[in-house]
Amino acid sequence: MSKIFLTPTDNSDSKLHDLIEKFIRKIQATPPGVCPVSVQLSLLQTARHQSCGKCVPCRDGLPELEKILLKILKGQGDKTTLDSLKALAQVIANTADCAIGYDAASDILKSLDTFSEDYRCHIENGCCLPEIGHKIPCVQLCPAHVNIPGYLALVKHGQNADAINLIRKDNPLPTACAMICEHPCEERCRRTNIDAPLNIRGIKKYAVDQISADKVAVPASCKSTGKKIAVIGGGPAGLTAAYFLSLMGHKAVIFEAHDALGGMLRYGIPNYRFPKENLDEDIRAILSTGNIEVKYNTKIGKDIDIKTINDEYDAMFIAIGAQKGKTLKMDGNDAAGVVSAVDILDEIGHGNIPDYTGKTVVVIGGGNVAMDCARSAVRCGGNVKIVYRRRQEDMTALAAEIEAAIMEGIEILTLQAPKEIIKNTDGKCEALITQPQMISTYKGGRPAPKDAGVDPVRIDCDVVMIAVGQDIESAPFEEFGIPANRGVFAAGLDCSIESIPGVFVGGDCATGPATAIRAIAAGKTAAYNIDDYLGFNHKLTCEASAPLAELNDPTPTGRVNIMERPASERKNDFNHVELKMTYEEAMQETGRCLRCDHFGCGITQCDEDLVYKMEQIPMK
Repeated sequence: MSKIFLTPTDNSDSKLHDLIEKFIRKIQATPPGVCPVSVQLSLLQTARHQSCGKCVPCRDGLPELEKILLKILKGQGDKTTLDSLKALAQVIANTADCAIGYDAASDILKSLDTFSEDYRCHIENGCCLPEIGHKIPCVQLCPAHVNIPGYLALVKHGQNADAINLIRKDNPLPTACAMICEHPCEERCRRTNIDAPLNIRGIKKYAVDQISADKVAVPASCKSTGKKIAVIGGGPAGLTAAYFLSLMGHKAVIFEAHDALGGMLRYGIPNYRFPKENLDEDIRAILSTGNIEVKYNTKIGKDIDIKTINDEYDAMFIAIGAQKGKTLKMDGNDAAGVVSAVDILDEIGHGNIPDYTGKTVVVIGGGNVAMDCARSAVRCGGNVKIVYRRRQEDMTALAAEIEAAIMEGIEILTLQAPKEIIKNTDGKCEALITQPQMISTYKGGRPAPKDAGVDPVRIDCDVVMIAVGQDIESAPFEEFGIPANRGVFAAGLDCSIESIPGVFVGGDCATGPATAIRAIAAGKTAAYNIDDYLGFNHKLTCEASAPLAELNDPTPTGRVNIMERPASERKNDFNHVELKMTYEEAMQETGRCLRCDHFGCGITQCDEDLVYKMEQIPMK
């Protein structure tokens, strides 16, 4: 009788696992600006190495595709070469036995459409497009293009006020972004090659925790130009535009519908995430520039006509945000207890805290606003459930927000599509009826849900919060002549309205609901283009500059995350949940920065006056 042995994991495959993990990190750290044709070649080579070699299309076809791609990249191809690439890829996609072959070929076909200009440039000019070139990942992926390596280095050297000043060169809301930014700057941090991306938001928070923004003097404004610009909306986009316009010497007049500035930063983000006293620090600093006037409680179309503003001002920037909640078309949505997420967060932002003690609250939606509503409802005493029609991994909310909600006792019911709200005899909400879903084919980059074919589910509840998106109150502006598509204003990349000279729009009203940092970027863009429209070309200076780079420390080191108060404690109040990063944590985290502004990518535009000398770097 032959013996049978338990087979341990193959030793070579075990070793390969670490190599694959390293490979994954390299892909995750792919810097912005690289040639997509070159990236496509790398993906193709990866697929070729994964091929088992059994079927001809994969075994022989993928190497041929690789040869053709290399020929194109070397500038040795022509239109016939491109046609051969497409034809061969189509054959492989149609005949390969498994996903390795047909997926690799399908990717080639997609890239030929998506990056047609890149392929054309390689064929016609023998080189990449002019804009191709490695860019500093964090700076490039920050919508406002803040000099991130510079302010991290300043924090490392204990120069927190200078760090705030350097941030303000591109973003006048450092405190807001330190607490609520979705930190796209971290997505392709080169430190990922070694261990994990830097906690950039955490380091920014450390800086503003050491010295509040309103204690750091803003730069002196340029000489007055005598120009007056109307800024409609005092949210992040409007505040940013007003700040830069003021520094340029223009008079900025903000028309704000509420009795306080901040927009959705004040009336859409709960205090436990962003305390309003911290928001006020940023606002006080912005107003300290001296050329900003605010007209509170002024609603356009009601208190003042937009045409009047356009006639009386030299230019106008519209940044009204998206502060109107969407509803769902279903029976019973008029029941007492059914509220929009935007409305309830606005009430809480005004200090009107509802009492949900003993009540069951259902929140419909899977974005950050839904998480804000659910976590706020817990703090109001409610038993909270989130209903979402897709899977948890399909939620658009930040993973950290979802995790925090679960830790605070919120139940997430996935693959449940809202169908009907049941009202009792008094017209109050009694239950939400949902139709169970199953996940299906991809649409728009995400797998779409479809009816699972089982009986509806009844969820007894007293309150239903609808967090499925936001609308823009665009009617008065459309009547004035500003073009819009389903309420979203149609502006150019320079924020201008081509048909109405001197009118600019930006932020959520021009993009649809997005993030604070994108609104800030729009405000900055609008300010500089308004300055240009008025016939100026102001160059704003910054008193702070980045310290010289030190040699990198490549020692693999864990990422320092911001700690939070225990869920059992924090869910009972609206006090800020995040704790302060310690000095030791901040120094270790800033020490992980690889200074891509000097090593690998060159000096940033904001440091173009700095001559970098290798001999000035102290050797270890």
